[in-house]
Amino acid sequence: MPSHLSADRPAAQPPGRGSVDALISQARRLKGDVDAVRREAQGDGSDPRERWQRALCDLALHQLDDLDAHLAQLRDGPLSAPDAAPAPPARHGSLLSRVGSAEWNLLTDEADWSGELYQILGRDPAAPPLTLDELPSLVLDEDRPTLTAMVTGCLVDARPIDGEFRVVRPDGEVRTVHMMGEPVLDADGSTASMWAVLRDVSELRRSQRAVSETRDSLTRHRPGTQHDHRLAAEPREAVPPPRHGSPRLAHRPPGTLDVAALHLPSSTGSLIGGDWYDVLDLPDGETLLTIGDLTGHGAGVTSDLAMLLGAVRGMAMAGSRPGPLLSLLNQLVDATADPALGSAVCCRYRPATRTLVWARAGHPAPLLFRDGTGRVLDAPAGVLLGATRGAAYGEAEETLQVGDLLLLHTDGLVPGHSGSQAVDLLLGLAPQLTADRSAHACVRTVVEAYGQGERENDACVLAARVTATAWRAGVSP
Repeated sequence: MPSHLSADRPAAQPPGRGSVDALISQARRLKGDVDAVRREAQGDGSDPRERWQRALCDLALHQLDDLDAHLAQLRDGPLSAPDAAPAPPARHGSLLSRVGSAEWNLLTDEADWSGELYQILGRDPAAPPLTLDELPSLVLDEDRPTLTAMVTGCLVDARPIDGEFRVVRPDGEVRTVHMMGEPVLDADGSTASMWAVLRDVSELRRSQRAVSETRDSLTRHRPGTQHDHRLAAEPREAVPPPRHGSPRLAHRPPGTLDVAALHLPSSTGSLIGGDWYDVLDLPDGETLLTIGDLTGHGAGVTSDLAMLLGAVRGMAMAGSRPGPLLSLLNQLVDATADPALGSAVCCRYRPATRTLVWARAGHPAPLLFRDGTGRVLDAPAGVLLGATRGAAYGEAEETLQVGDLLLLHTDGLVPGHSGSQAVDLLLGLAPQLTADRSAHACVRTVVEAYGQGERENDACVLAARVTATAWRAGVSP
C-alpha cells in the first residue's frame, strides 16, 4: 500500500528500531509482572472477588499482548514483508488481535487490502478486495448504520473514522472489528481516497465483558444486597449444562448430532427463572435432548430445577423412554412439598436408524427444518407437569435425514409473541437455518433475529443438526 499524504501534513517517518525495542522490553516486563499478580489471585473459583481480580488481570494481559505485537510490527514493518519477524504467541491459547489495513480510491473505485485484513474478515486472499459499497455486506444488519455514518462522515466532512462494528465471516463466526481511518485529500482539498486500519478486538471485548460480569457478581455477593438473587443464582449455575461457557467438544460416529444451546436471561427481572435445557449421551449410544420451564422465580424454582434435572438424567440413564419418563416426572413434581407447574419436551435420538422418539408435557413441539422449509412436528398428547395426578404421556416418532435441523425452544424466545405467532416467526427463519452449516450458527441466527431486544422472561433455545461427522459447541451470549 502506498504511503499516505494528506493535504496538511507529510507522512510520519518510522521511529528508530532501538527506541521501539526498548518499548517492547518494557511491555514484556510489565506482562510478567501482571502475570505474577494473576497467579497470586488464583483460587478455587468460589470467591467472587478472586474471579473479578483474575478477570481484570486477563484483560490487562490481552491488551499487553496486543501492544507487544503492534510494537513488533512497528519495528519490523508489515507482517507481509519477507523479512518480517513473527508476532509473539498468544497467551494461554487466546486469539491474538490482528491488524490489517485498507485503502479505497474514490476516483477509480479500486480497493487495496493488506493480507492481514483478509485473515480478519475470513476472505479468500485470491478474491478481489471489497469496495466501500460492498463492505457493508459483511456487517451485521444492526451495525450497518454505524459503518455507514463513519464512512459518510469521513468522505463528506473529512472527519477521522474511529468506531466498531461486527462482521460475519463466511464460516458463520461473528467478530468485532475496530476501525480507524482518515480521508486522503488531493491538491484542491477534495477527498481522493480513504485509508483505514482495522483491528480484530473480539477477544479484548470478551475480556472486558468478563470483567463486567465478575464485577456484577461481586456486587450481588456483597452481604445484604440482592440476597434472594444470590440464593437463586447459585443453584441455577450448578444445574448442568452450565449457562455460560462452551461444553467440551465431542466427536461421534456417523449419524449423530451436532448440538448447541443457549439460555437467554430476562432483561427486566432480577430473579432467575425456571427455563432449562439439557443434552446427555446415553450408555446405549442414543442422545437425550430435553428442554422445559418450571413456573416461578428465585431460589425455590432453582432448587426444584436441580432436583428435576437430576431425576431426568437418572431415569434416562436407566433406559426410560420419553413418555414413561414424563409420567414419572409428573409424579415427582406432584409429590414435592410446594408443587409447581412445568412444561417439558423429552427426546431420545437413535443414531443407528436416525430415529427421534419424543414426548411432551404441555410444551411447544419441536420444529424440524429441511431443504429450506420448516414445520412443527405432530405432537402427542401430554398435559403440563403437576397439572393432573397419574397423567399418561403419548409418544411420537420421526425419522430424520442427514442435514435436518431440530429446534427446541421455551415460550418467550420471541419477545412480544407467544404460541403460534412465535412459532410462525421461527419457521420464517427456515432459509437461513437450513443454510447454516452448524448448530452453533443456527442458534446464533435465532439469537440475532429475536434475542437482542428487551425480554420479560427467561428463554432457552436448543438446536440439533443431523450430521455425518458431529461435534458439539456452546454459544456465548
